[in-house]
Amino acid sequence: MAGITRVYHLFCTFDYWDAGKFIYKEVVVMGDNNKTNGFAEKLMPLASKVASSRHLVALRDGFALVMPLIIIGSVFMIISQFPIPAYLNMMTSLFGAGWQDTVGWATNATFSIIGMVAVIGISFELAKSYDGIDAISASMVSLAAFMLTIPLNVDKAGAVWVPLTQLGSMGLFEALLIGLFVTDAFVWMIHKDWQFKMPDTVPPAVGHAFSSLIPGFVIILGMWLLRLLVSFTDFKTIPNVITVIVSQPLNAVGGSIFGMLVAEFFVVFLWLFGIHGSNVVGGIMAPVWLGKMAENADAAKAHKALPNIVTQQFVDNFIHFGGAGETLALAFMLMFLAKSENFRAIGKLTAIPGLFNINEPIIFGVPMVLNPVMAIPFVIVPLISVVTTYYAMKFGLVAKPLGIAVPWTTPPLISGYLATGKISGAVIQLVNLAIGGLVYYPFFKIADRQALQQEEAKRAEMNA
Repeated sequence: MAGITRVYHLFCTFDYWDAGKFIYKEVVVMGDNNKTNGFAEKLMPLASKVASSRHLVALRDGFALVMPLIIIGSVFMIISQFPIPAYLNMMTSLFGAGWQDTVGWATNATFSIIGMVAVIGISFELAKSYDGIDAISASMVSLAAFMLTIPLNVDKAGAVWVPLTQLGSMGLFEALLIGLFVTDAFVWMIHKDWQFKMPDTVPPAVGHAFSSLIPGFVIILGMWLLRLLVSFTDFKTIPNVITVIVSQPLNAVGGSIFGMLVAEFFVVFLWLFGIHGSNVVGGIMAPVWLGKMAENADAAKAHKALPNIVTQQFVDNFIHFGGAGETLALAFMLMFLAKSENFRAIGKLTAIPGLFNINEPIIFGVPMVLNPVMAIPFVIVPLISVVTTYYAMKFGLVAKPLGIAVPWTTPPLISGYLATGKISGAVIQLVNLAIGGLVYYPFFKIADRQALQQEEAKRAEMNA
């Protein structure tokens, strides 16, 4: 088998620990396969450039601003929708028939503004990445542009109000586009010196406010003209344009099993070259998955059938449990079954983090990166989980995700139950873990045998 494969050693310089994820600075790959190394040398700069793109980073970090609100809203949703009849009956007897609607006020207050918060976060993070830009001013202009696109509702009494649906999940794509394009326009005008220059004696806050006047006016005027132009078309509103041209196609693809398979393939494929595939793909697909999560949350609150299978929880809790590539089974094999001392040590270090879905230690420790043996199960296992979980939910064997934001660090079985509100969610995780173990096992044996041979050769050399 040694003639079929090569063993690679990966040395990583880690900069810091961020939210359970290793952010690495430098990767040096050594091996005796020149073709593979040559391919890696060509791909790594391209993949690194994509992963570090200021716009993708802004999307990732901007959407991170939304997650605390979603989690807080989910806690109140769990309180109002906890799937135990005895609990629901007790709460009804204590607080009356309308207690669920009362608790739901907090869920509405958080879920209904995620689009508005997203445009602020994306714009702020993108503006912050440029030199000489006041990120607060840029994000406020982006927020104003976002609000300008939303058609107001007028009731029979003449009262004007903003539809919360447009500020929530339905506005995520709009928030993404405005957060990126408006901010880039703002930055371009500032760099072209389209701004009022105030004396140095003026307080910085006042100076920043006046410097954003011209870019802000131009952007708001342009958005107003665009809304006026669209109002004369069949679309009538800018959200309708975005829904038809951008949102619907991406939702159709991103919510399908085909789209999920393609997205997951790129996640693990990028990881094989040391690129954080979850961040790269998640930055693109987050608006789709978060939007579908919010749709399920709305349906659950209204006691209607859940419309979506593929949501953010589907990805986090059923496909990435144990981390990208679902390496949890492999971590236990390394700890309990490995004959190689190096692998046993890696298993002891990676099993506990793996329970909390942190598997960078195993990805860079075995390594999975540029390892032609382990690359096969690393790609295959999560794709199998996509198929088994999707069709189990489609045919009603497993409950669909409720739209509750279960933190991605929640251990398997617990996360499966919380995400679906049913024990079937934990069962499908257990089934996928067993399938993953069966797929990983023969490749683990090959890698373990090779590592053991290397250790024995090294010991013999030292003794000699």
